Amino acid sequence: MTYFGWEMELLRVIQELHTQLLTPVLIFLSWINNHGEFWILTGLILTIIPKTRKCGISVLLAMLFGTLITDLTLKGICARPRPYYYTEYMDGNHIRLLIEMKERELLRSFPSGHSVCSFAAAVSILFYYRKAGIAALILAFLIAFSRLYLFVHFPTDVLAGICIGTLCAVFSCMLTGRLYAGRKGTKQ
Repeated sequence: MTYFGWEMELLRVIQELHTQLLTPVLIFLSWINNHGEFWILTGLILTIIPKTRKCGISVLLAMLFGTLITDLTLKGICARPRPYYYTEYMDGNHIRLLIEMKERELLRSFPSGHSVCSFAAAVSILFYYRKAGIAALILAFLIAFSRLYLFVHFPTDVLAGICIGTLCAVFSCMLTGRLYAGRKGTKQ
């Protein structure tokens, strides 16, 4: 194996999983979170409902922190090319992308923003609501996997995204808890 060793090998194995049934599902799951739309909408809905407002605020804050860390910082600093950039190293087998990527996104692989956003939101939801959080985590894992399946991220991009998103969620839930505790203390 050449350049990225085990990562390219794992991506090659994942490429063999492509089916007519699975491909459109994973393209859709990736698409609903192209700019965080699904999770932003989820956070906004949770924020509007008084009973779930604290959770919604945590979701939106976690995603904001994740965006600041990844899209506005790490992606520019790391400038890691996406896996399809290296397809010439895969025994001459050029991999056809299943989704359209803009040229400016070529050097923005690390970390996976889809994974950061999904795990920031899902872990925040899990912090407040166990059953809904488990469902959100399953969706987050599927979205993260879709990025590997679609050959637009390396496994370490996705793993880093999962870690960053999780840490942002923990920080956001702690911060939201303190803000709410502070509000209760000033009302007395």
